[in-house]
Amino acid sequence: MAPLQLSVILFAINLLYSPSGILSATFTITNKCSYTVWPGILSGAGTPELSTTGFSLESSQSTSISVPTSWSGRLWGRTFCSQDSTTNKFTCLTGDCGSSTLECSGGGTTPPATLAEFTLNGAGGLDFYDVSLVDGYNLPMLVTPEGGNGGNCTATGCVVDLNNACPAELQVTDAANGEYVACKSACEAFGEPQYCCSGAYATPDTCKPSSYSLFFKAACPTAYSYAYDDGTSTFTCAGADYAITFCPNPNTSVKSANGQLPAAANVPSAGTMAASGPTTTPTSFVATVVISAAIWKLWQLM
Repeated sequence: MAPLQLSVILFAINLLYSPSGILSATFTITNKCSYTVWPGILSGAGTPELSTTGFSLESSQSTSISVPTSWSGRLWGRTFCSQDSTTNKFTCLTGDCGSSTLECSGGGTTPPATLAEFTLNGAGGLDFYDVSLVDGYNLPMLVTPEGGNGGNCTATGCVVDLNNACPAELQVTDAANGEYVACKSACEAFGEPQYCCSGAYATPDTCKPSSYSLFFKAACPTAYSYAYDDGTSTFTCAGADYAITFCPNPNTSVKSANGQLPAAANVPSAGTMAASGPTTTPTSFVATVVISAAIWKLWQLM
């Protein structure tokens, strides 16, 4: 094989698998809630900002965002948002990022909010992802990997509406109409070290689940319920795209019974969600076809 031919092939292979190459994951974000959700996105330190950091997603609407393979960050849904007609200031009752605009532009969420957290192409080339209620809850969310081939590639999230069942001391209410719109974490509500896993409780051995975190865990068994809930709440996959769905099971609400839940909710398997939810062509397959075609054309010219 000619040296030039070998160089072209090696370059193409490196481009295909390099974190800085053309490959990226695709986040397909879908709103199945009966109301508008305004997703917010915050990139982690040292990773690039995405093409958007905040936008509006009407009921039944879906959008896709290209994400670099080594990206890390978090995504959440803002609710009950409005723009002041005089000042043009944009604010949200839950999940507000403090930017005063539709775009969050580097601002993180104000608790309480349901969070989807990602570290793509991490240790061992795996993506690490979770849905967290550590900072409280504001709406159902499900994360489903699509087209992955490593790790356990399991769907995770909180698929039920907990706002009406939230313990009274954690409830966030819309002052305008008395509607329950979010559920605080015990850390935010009380600020005590045993709930915040801080001070003398800053290790897995000293910070244990509380009755409040167990409320979240009973309803959403695969979501983070407190800081050291790693064992049942962190998932891995490789080479996947991700479907992020707000209100995956519309109108699934847990009724209030002094914060007691009748049973833990079941999270559908990744296969089930992939069959019923939005589908995308795996990015790795598309990239392979494009690069293979380029190699073949170059080969013919040599």
